[in-house]
Amino acid sequence: MTEILDSKGFLFCVLILTANYCCAARQLDKARYIGIDEIKPGMKAYCLTTYKGTEAEKFELEVLDVVRNIAPGRNAILVQGTDERFIHSGPVAGCSGSPVYINGRLAGALAFGWTFSKDPLYGVTPIEEMLMVGETANQRTGEAEKQQTDNLPSFGFDFSRPINFAEINRKLTGSRNQSTAYYTSGIVPLPCPLITCGLPDNVCEQLDEQVRPFGLMAVAGIGGNSNAGIDKSNYSKTHLVPGGSLVVPLMTGDISMEAVGTVTEVDGDKVYGFGHSFLGYGEVNLPMATGQVHTVVSSMLRSFKLASSLEIVGAVTTDESTAILGRIGAKAKMIPLTIKIDRYNDPQKRVYNCNVVSNQMLTPFILGSAIPGAAYMRGNLPPDNTVEYKAAINIENADPVVFENSSTGVGLSEAIMETVGSAAVLMNNPYQKVDIKSMYFEVRIGSKNIASHIWSVDLSASTIKAGRKLDVFVTIESIFGEKKKYQFELEIPPKLAAGE
Repeated sequence: MTEILDSKGFLFCVLILTANYCCAARQLDKARYIGIDEIKPGMKAYCLTTYKGTEAEKFELEVLDVVRNIAPGRNAILVQGTDERFIHSGPVAGCSGSPVYINGRLAGALAFGWTFSKDPLYGVTPIEEMLMVGETANQRTGEAEKQQTDNLPSFGFDFSRPINFAEINRKLTGSRNQSTAYYTSGIVPLPCPLITCGLPDNVCEQLDEQVRPFGLMAVAGIGGNSNAGIDKSNYSKTHLVPGGSLVVPLMTGDISMEAVGTVTEVDGDKVYGFGHSFLGYGEVNLPMATGQVHTVVSSMLRSFKLASSLEIVGAVTTDESTAILGRIGAKAKMIPLTIKIDRYNDPQKRVYNCNVVSNQMLTPFILGSAIPGAAYMRGNLPPDNTVEYKAAINIENADPVVFENSSTGVGLSEAIMETVGSAAVLMNNPYQKVDIKSMYFEVRIGSKNIASHIWSVDLSASTIKAGRKLDVFVTIESIFGEKKKYQFELEIPPKLAAGE
């Protein structure tokens, strides 16, 4: 006999099942972790983080309070640093994920702060919320579900209309919405420094404006191999530990961009870090590397860690609001990128070989900085300029996308718009996943403006019958004031209807 529950009974069962699931998901190992119910104001605490080199150090903290429902379904622990180094620097970008311990047990991770805060005041994401990251993804089954996630477009491009790169560029620049929860009253997640090497200052500043909505702050890093003298033979085993640097390389090679945070917890091959989101939309596939801190740059605006990666040891696989989750030994896909620059004031042609993350949102933005970064290495472009460019995007099991064009008097804007737009359209194809194997871009920059405009157009006749030919005389005036006349024939289609 089948019993049918009324609406109240059904709702009661759902609530019971949900509560049981949440309790199971949040159940902590009390010997290893401390929950927010046990934390009281005035308790002594400490965090582990790296201020220089590769070794994590202890920094004393004091618990100020526990704030419940700071955001829907989210709690936080407020702590203040009492260590002199913390007091000097104030909240530090790059400390995201630094583990906080109370009574010898892990309580959570430094995650957010207050804009222009004079004191080292931090918000801590509770460890029970961080450990829930990836639980939903682990329960998913079925290849069909995975394919649906892989093919979800990140941008709302209208593929039913002809491609308009200007519109695509507007979509790209207009779609950067910060998804992190804390933005009221000056409460913001600690930004992750995006350390760049090989980018001119003006390009780095533009990149900073573009990546701020992602919770990043672009800063110029230290170029070259700066990790000399470090024994890397066993690095992945001995340094990917709580308090150690956790680096997400978005671009490597002759030009590099690396997001820097801190490891919170390591459980087998699982690594938890940041204490807040990176992109924040669930399953990702980004490189995960160990790193070293060169120094902490103290600033009235925002202090930050100046750091660099050492070795890619795995991949970040899940990115949610309370943490990122990586797996040691996993491998993230990187796209080989070659940029060739031929400038009027450079005696040699420059070739930049890099690898870029394969990500629907990040790859177009990285291209938009890497190409001008390479082109501006020898300085800005003069007001009179000509840019000739060509590109080849090689795709798995498909013909490459190849195009070339030229522009004059507008710098690199059109070249960037077409190259970035092409990559964005391919990677956000809603019909079938496009696997980009490699990308090649070649740019030739001249110091003359070759712009011309039509001075006049004359016709051999003002009326003509269908099927006849019409002589057209066009006069072109160049930017230098020279005029040239061109003549060509225009054949009128024989079935063209009468009219103007």
